[in-house]
Amino acid sequence: MRSRRLLTAIGTLVLAASALHSAPTRAADCGKLDRVTIAEMTWLSGSINAHIFRRILEEGYGCNVEIVPGDTVPTGTSMLTKGEPMIAPEFWTTSAAEVWDKLQASGNAYKASEIFTDGGNEGWWIPDYTAKAHPDLKTVKDIVKYKDLFTEAAAGGKARLYNCPPGWTCENTNKHLFEALGLGDKGFQLFSPGSGANLKAVIARKVTRKEPILTYYWGPTAVIGRYNLVKLDIPAPYDEETFKCLASSDCPNPKLSAWKSSTVAVVAVPRIKKEAPDVADFLGKVQMPNSTINKVLAWTDQGSAEPAAGADYFLKNFRDVWTNWVPSDAAQRIDAAL
Repeated sequence: MRSRRLLTAIGTLVLAASALHSAPTRAADCGKLDRVTIAEMTWLSGSINAHIFRRILEEGYGCNVEIVPGDTVPTGTSMLTKGEPMIAPEFWTTSAAEVWDKLQASGNAYKASEIFTDGGNEGWWIPDYTAKAHPDLKTVKDIVKYKDLFTEAAAGGKARLYNCPPGWTCENTNKHLFEALGLGDKGFQLFSPGSGANLKAVIARKVTRKEPILTYYWGPTAVIGRYNLVKLDIPAPYDEETFKCLASSDCPNPKLSAWKSSTVAVVAVPRIKKEAPDVADFLGKVQMPNSTINKVLAWTDQGSAEPAAGADYFLKNFRDVWTNWVPSDAAQRIDAAL
């Protein structure tokens, strides 16, 4: 009798444990939010990232998503005053420091994560085949030894450094770095491309012909990914005061300073934390290697694809990246939708 009771008790425990084990876990969802607004920035990576977020939230979390036009300062100002849009997937905080400081001070938005592992970066670049052919060409100081490599007839026999588009802050920075290195006295010319489109076209032409080029650029961008540009190091640490002088219109005694890597944040409004904890958890895990987004940008740019197509390309080809952002049930639903 005693053994029968013991067997019955064990059987009951086994059944209970089995039921507990087989009970379905709660699926990731959109919480109490009836809609989610996402800022689509005016540049390609910002647009693609908005569509990546849309796809993930719609398919993985069942959110009702609306993409709205955005740009750094207007989006930050709107989040500050209206609480809309609710998510800015690619907010360059360095480019809008004043608005960003106000946002943080007000508590009307928070930094959920930093989307790019290496941040936003800018500097002087050469093609990968040039770097491979000249392995000791690693820093901006090394270019003096390779003056002949970058010499162009159109520059009057001088080596040409292509500046950033006119009117940008980097125009001053490049000018003063050029002066700090004394390149004008060493046979170099700092050349304005006239526009961002012209600069991109020159790089494309040079790389297509496998010719050397020394140029300013910034990333992550389609140009860096598509044309495999390699950034030259600046043999000096970033110094805030030195760089402030370099970036100003008047810098009487320019000195070397590395560029500061820009913080590119995923910014969200606090109600997401309160009303959609699963979405907040996703936003807090978002991060992708710069090399990955450069490849996505290159694919999108080369095929003249729409940003939404670029987002799907990322989701289909870089599962090892985005599946770390979401729970397995959400990943399965996203995969099924693709």
